[in-house]
Amino acid sequence: MYYSSGNYEAFARPRKPDGVDDKSAWFVGAGLGNMAAAVFMIRDGRMAGERITILEELKLPGGALDGIKYPEKGFVIRGGREMEDHMECLWDLFRSVPSLEVEDASVLDEFYWLNKDDPNYSLCRVTEKQGQDARTDKLFALSDAGQKEIVKVILATREEMEDKRIDEVFTDAFFSSNFWIYWQTMFAFETWHSALEMKLYLHRFMHHIGGLPDLSALKFTKYNQYESLVLPMYRWLLEQGVTFLFEHTVTDVQFDFSAGRTVATRIDWVAGDGRSGGVDLTEDDLCLVTIGSLTENSDDGDQHTPARIKDGPAPAWDLWKRIAAKSPDFGHPEVFCGDIAKTKWESATVTTVDERIPAYIEKIAQRDPFSGRVVTGGIVTAKDSSWYLSWTVNRQPHFKAQKPNEIVVWVYGLFVERDGDFVGKPLQDCTGEEITQEWLYHLGVPVDEIPELAASGAKCVPVMMPYVTAFFMPRRAGDRPQVVPPGSVNFAFIGQFAETTRDCIFTTEYSVRTAMEATYQLLGIDRGVPEVFNSTYDIRYLLKATTRLRDGAAVDIPGPNFVKGRLLDRLDNTQMGVLLTDFGLLPAHGDTVARARADDAVE
Repeated sequence: MYYSSGNYEAFARPRKPDGVDDKSAWFVGAGLGNMAAAVFMIRDGRMAGERITILEELKLPGGALDGIKYPEKGFVIRGGREMEDHMECLWDLFRSVPSLEVEDASVLDEFYWLNKDDPNYSLCRVTEKQGQDARTDKLFALSDAGQKEIVKVILATREEMEDKRIDEVFTDAFFSSNFWIYWQTMFAFETWHSALEMKLYLHRFMHHIGGLPDLSALKFTKYNQYESLVLPMYRWLLEQGVTFLFEHTVTDVQFDFSAGRTVATRIDWVAGDGRSGGVDLTEDDLCLVTIGSLTENSDDGDQHTPARIKDGPAPAWDLWKRIAAKSPDFGHPEVFCGDIAKTKWESATVTTVDERIPAYIEKIAQRDPFSGRVVTGGIVTAKDSSWYLSWTVNRQPHFKAQKPNEIVVWVYGLFVERDGDFVGKPLQDCTGEEITQEWLYHLGVPVDEIPELAASGAKCVPVMMPYVTAFFMPRRAGDRPQVVPPGSVNFAFIGQFAETTRDCIFTTEYSVRTAMEATYQLLGIDRGVPEVFNSTYDIRYLLKATTRLRDGAAVDIPGPNFVKGRLLDRLDNTQMGVLLTDFGLLPAHGDTVARARADDAVE
């Protein structure tokens, strides 16, 4: 396997791998990663779909990419996916999956046209004092010390950031900035999370630093991710003959370790009817396992029932623990799943039916939520919320089954153990109705109207997720196993807890990248895996990000004015001088030199 970039590799069709007709594939989990790997096996590896079987604990595919309507409870989305232009593996995947809505178009075509016609951006990113615009004015408000801390983390080696918390490399000079408000709430970072992952994010999204304040860096699907991404892929895989075995919980994978080679020899499972089963594997039977899960043991509450914190047996994590016990190359799951207090937060899906509520949404979003176009443009954060509550309204309808008068809102809080500002209870103890009350309070609804509106004007489904930020826990090299561990003959790990150093986690791109790397290695596919977009190595993006971190302020060159003038003379007519001026790090050269010389004359 190798990495590549450019059209030459992107549009080349790989040759059929030797021996592929003798191989079959078994997948543990029907999330985005494994479904993507199945597509790559069929499209790029020329494997017959009938030779692929996908085992899934749940009753439907998609994993964390959900979008479900429970008739009694209401609509449910555990989370939303923020996408961008340069998710190279993701878009490589969906260019080959047909759209379910647009004739003669792929899912990528449909997504591209949608976001061209209706580009995403926020008109109000942060509120305070019950729905008032916090007037951050798209500024980062980073002090010089805060800027230096960011640069120091960017320049640090990976090894220097291993096993460190974010609050061990940043101080209040950084945490008091608007930058941290934007960053923390957009990505769900906590101060105790991994400094290494923070560093990887800064590198990965260098080209989007300027889009943080108004979320213009983001793109969204037309509907929830299940209907927009999972369902088209599921339909296509079924058409290719792929077998899905739902309600099959995989309990273990057996391996043979001999002669420096590792072969997966059996998959054990328990079916929905309680019967144990399994399949024996040969070297020609590929085994791809999704390890860990951010949505494992999620629990749904309802309008009158809080969601529970389920800290008991967790099948996805228990499976990885059993596998990891067999080899030091298979990672350390306890690093990620061993402290639920640091990996949990709660989200809620609010469906409004009272026409008074959308009016408050429109006041903040400055857009009509019933227009069918971008509404909030991403999350709105109530910065003075004790829960650190954020909420978003995507294009409506967010579910095809929505009624014309309904608006679906996604709400989440990072600090689930703190008492709410209106309800006076921790988020984790609240019913759907109480969460709606707290949200309406920060939306600016008069307090005397809140109880009645929350009771009869909306329906809310809270979801507690004990492991939702497990992959952000501080870690070291080796805590996550390689996608294809050393010596592997016929198996690979896929998903957010498999290690590829090329990207950062908590993205759809990461799942698909691990899927592509696994497939190309196991089948020997002679085509480059798309390289991560290289903005962190492009001086233009680095200069643009530097300017943006300074909120557009030019760099103040220290020293006497005559020295400044001579330095600028030297830079004049050089490419570096042009770049520094074009990106605002230096003022227009002629003006600066003239001012410096005038100041010298006065002195």
